[in-house]
Amino acid sequence: MKALHTLKRMTKRAYRRVGRGQSSTRGKQSGRGGKGQTARAGNKRRPELRDIIKKIPKRRGYGKNRGRTVWEKKPRPVTITLSQLEKLTGAINPQTLAEAGLISVKKGRKAPQVKLVGATASKKLTVSGVLATVGAKAAIEKAGGSIS
Repeated sequence: MKALHTLKRMTKRAYRRVGRGQSSTRGKQSGRGGKGQTARAGNKRRPELRDIIKKIPKRRGYGKNRGRTVWEKKPRPVTITLSQLEKLTGAINPQTLAEAGLISVKKGRKAPQVKLVGATASKKLTVSGVLATVGAKAAIEKAGGSIS
């Protein structure tokens, strides 16, 4: 004779539908707590953190609020100090700076914009085709050089 524990189930096990009747298992409020908005279907409450974020003032000028005229990808000039130019002789322009190895120029492209910075120049320099700060321009002219 077969024992009960060796029998195989021939049909699907019955399952209980949730939210039906007053039984102790998932009945009445069906695990949704009490009454109110949280017990209803489609319960969507706004997170509290959003209310906190909405009270913080917007930081103007950054991100999507930034002015359309501001272009972050604009190429910035390469800065070179006047003390780095003391090794060079003759006329100084972006091409001579590239040949001296002070700026790097990619093959097939023109030299990047260069800006001179510094407050003292020890020798006479003839500079063209570069930008310069007010202090650097004054130092070059004081040493007897010229900038254009």
